[in-house]
Amino acid sequence: MRTSEQYLKKLQKMNRNVYMDGQKVPRDHEQFMPGVKLMGTTFDLAYDPEWVDLSTATSHISGKKINRFCHIHQSHDDLMKRRELTKRFFYHTGSCIQRCGGADTVNALSVVTYDIDQKYGTEYYKRFLKYLENFQENDLVAPITMTDVKGDRSKRPHEQADPDVYVRVVEKKKDGIVVRGAKNCNSMASYGDELIVSPSRALTKEEGDWAIAFAVPADWDGVKIVASGFPSGSKRKHMPAIYAEYGGTDALTIFDNVFVPWDRVFMLGEVEFAPLYGNATAIYHRFNYTACKPAWTDLFIGATALAAEYNNIERHEHVREKIGHMIAVAVLVDSAGQAAGLQSWKSGSGTWLPGAVATHAGRWLAGSNMYKEFETLTDISGGLGVTLPHEGDFFNPETGPLLLKYIKRRADVPAENVHKLWRYIQDVVAGRSTGFAQGGGLHGGGSPIMEIIGLIRDYDVDGKKKIVKRLAGIPID
Repeated sequence: MRTSEQYLKKLQKMNRNVYMDGQKVPRDHEQFMPGVKLMGTTFDLAYDPEWVDLSTATSHISGKKINRFCHIHQSHDDLMKRRELTKRFFYHTGSCIQRCGGADTVNALSVVTYDIDQKYGTEYYKRFLKYLENFQENDLVAPITMTDVKGDRSKRPHEQADPDVYVRVVEKKKDGIVVRGAKNCNSMASYGDELIVSPSRALTKEEGDWAIAFAVPADWDGVKIVASGFPSGSKRKHMPAIYAEYGGTDALTIFDNVFVPWDRVFMLGEVEFAPLYGNATAIYHRFNYTACKPAWTDLFIGATALAAEYNNIERHEHVREKIGHMIAVAVLVDSAGQAAGLQSWKSGSGTWLPGAVATHAGRWLAGSNMYKEFETLTDISGGLGVTLPHEGDFFNPETGPLLLKYIKRRADVPAENVHKLWRYIQDVVAGRSTGFAQGGGLHGGGSPIMEIIGLIRDYDVDGKKKIVKRLAGIPID
């Protein structure tokens, strides 16, 4: 297992293929460092005695102790420990864990490669196990590299004016394949070790060139990672805060005629298995959302309740109702995750998956309430959560004492505490990464409509029709 220091040194040695605002930038660029520090925490907690039971696991391949983010779920207990790790990590940092994407992707690969081999006699699963051994041995990290840029949404991949808007194979060689296209919304790609690519949608028989899954190093020749421009983290000059140390970035990843060796190809043309990659990865990722999203909501509950307390309005009925609504969402989303764990099942490869219906339901409820939580916190905390003066003005000898005088609320709450809370609230509701948090909370792991599609597909609606038919005396076919 690596340490955060070893992880950073590896990033510093990687080829420069990350772009931001028109320039090639190093992976330890100051804008990436809040995300790098967050990722580093996933390594260091694996050595912390208080975390080791959750943050490490035993590899089913090598029998060695490995970081849990490199582990393939071998039981219901593995799934539940992963949920608990995700939730505790969010409380620990106040930020999205990010590393879960690669863990979700390798688990999906372990399911689908095996199933393809069973039908076609291919060797994808054998390749995957060899790749996984290296992934675990070197304690690697990777984003979910699945979302195609899609082009004209009314057209299928083979109907697009530009066929590259979905990643596809453009040439087959003796020693591998050449791919071209782009993937979007790749969290932490700018400071990941690997890129693990899989299809984003169901494909037809005409679309074999788009039915590909593969992995390449993140600094591989032909790969161009274009990082999002939003600043992460919240700089503090006078008033350190744990949450302000962490952050993240997204990226659009371009594959410009990238060569992929055969031993890193995990699907090539088996179109009927394309949706299984998307579904399996989404199920794992949404399952994790049923842990991190309740933790996120708990932070909103805490901040809203503190704001109400400091404003001395916590007993007002409308305030209690708004906080109660957030509590209900947190509890129900978490409960959906618990239910999905209880409904987990063992795939043909031996990898365990969470129950789909409860996972879809929990993720849908979480995403549908994301913006409502921002509204509630903003409502209860008031306009100062948006317009709070700069930090330096509170430490200016001329303006500081006056600002503390005028933001004072209850007599028994020090003005310094009010400042700290409203600074946190400002960073949450009107900070530099607020839009990212909102968009990610709504769309990450699939937009709410995707969960609805999953619910209707996976829930036994026909069975419920039969129940009503029997009760109403309608003949059952």
